[in-house]
Amino acid sequence: MPASPSTARAINDRVALRLLQQEGPLTAGQLKQLTGLSRPTVADLVERLTAAGLIEVVGESGEQRRGPNARLYGIVADRAHLAALDVRTEGVSVVVSDLLGRELARASVPIADDTGTGPAVEQAVTLVERAAKEAGAERLHTVGVGAPGLIDPATGELRDSSGLPEWHRRLVAALQERLPARVIVENETNLAALAEQRDGAARDRDTFVLLWLDHGTGAAVVLDGRLRRGASGGTGEIGFLPVPGTSTLPSATDCEGGFHSLAGSAAIAELAAGHGLVATAVSPGEPEAAALVRQAVATLSSPPASPSPSPSPSPSAFSGADRFLSALADRLAIGAASVVAVLDPGCVVLGGEVGQVGGEVLAARVGERLARMSPLPVEVRASVLGGGAVLRGALLTARESAQDDLFAPRSR
Repeated sequence: MPASPSTARAINDRVALRLLQQEGPLTAGQLKQLTGLSRPTVADLVERLTAAGLIEVVGESGEQRRGPNARLYGIVADRAHLAALDVRTEGVSVVVSDLLGRELARASVPIADDTGTGPAVEQAVTLVERAAKEAGAERLHTVGVGAPGLIDPATGELRDSSGLPEWHRRLVAALQERLPARVIVENETNLAALAEQRDGAARDRDTFVLLWLDHGTGAAVVLDGRLRRGASGGTGEIGFLPVPGTSTLPSATDCEGGFHSLAGSAAIAELAAGHGLVATAVSPGEPEAAALVRQAVATLSSPPASPSPSPSPSPSAFSGADRFLSALADRLAIGAASVVAVLDPGCVVLGGEVGQVGGEVLAARVGERLARMSPLPVEVRASVLGGGAVLRGALLTARESAQDDLFAPRSR
């Protein structure tokens, strides 16, 4: 059945807004060309969207002839302000942006292990409020939160998980109480995968697995363009995966003995120490494992010491870095092979800070081992976004939600 006039108008408006979101400012003539709509129909929708405060004239095109078609229309960026939070066990980072995703403010606060639940929550909420004020946002429309742990697929709430601070769960409730905003919570690894798919290493992939390698371990699964969360929100809890090479088995409350014992930051640091590697973090929040992998990759990129006056690693340091990265690749391939055998994703992205600093050097070694272990073809790629993928994914999620709300058909 043909759509009613009001439904047709709503569809046309939404199509035009999505084009302006994806392409940037456009003239009425360009909208006509891209949508296939008639000139009068485009003129009507431009008038409606302008009156609704969703678009505005942002300039003029380079066309010689002046007139309505020469005006450039763009989405009103400050129609809504958004915030994204990356909640870690050791602190919180926040970014505030406009509706187009342009960053307006960024801040972070460390939260010590011995900080009480109430003070920790207050520090985090105050950080968001201060960042919003710095960005000039009177109110936030949507807040995207990335946190470790399981998200209940029925309620969208962060589930109580052993090993995670209580203030994580309390923070979400506090944000909902203190901010007149929609608060969306998602697992940090899932958000990282969304960011890598949109802006990072998996831009050309509809099906892939992101292996999260940071302070902890995890995985995110994207199949046929859709993020898969599982019946209880636990898809990708690869830290609990039983693997060879550990002294025990994981339990329902502790991932010790699982893949986490091979690839978590502490396990990687212990592995590096066994090969004589030391490194200093380049930033206060950098995981020790990332600093060690970064140093090992840098060591391999330089030839061993020679009579040359330029500094270079000693033969023993070069050998130690090579053995360390090979041993790490062995460990990562064990976890990746299990995922590949079950899902056949065709692509594994080594995410997080460790995956990013390991770069092509580490990715190539893991890929070589997977090729020997699995009959299924799989490409291994290094993360482009690293640890910053969580904030990016949270912001993308908040932006999508806000635009779905603002661009939704309104009753007339």
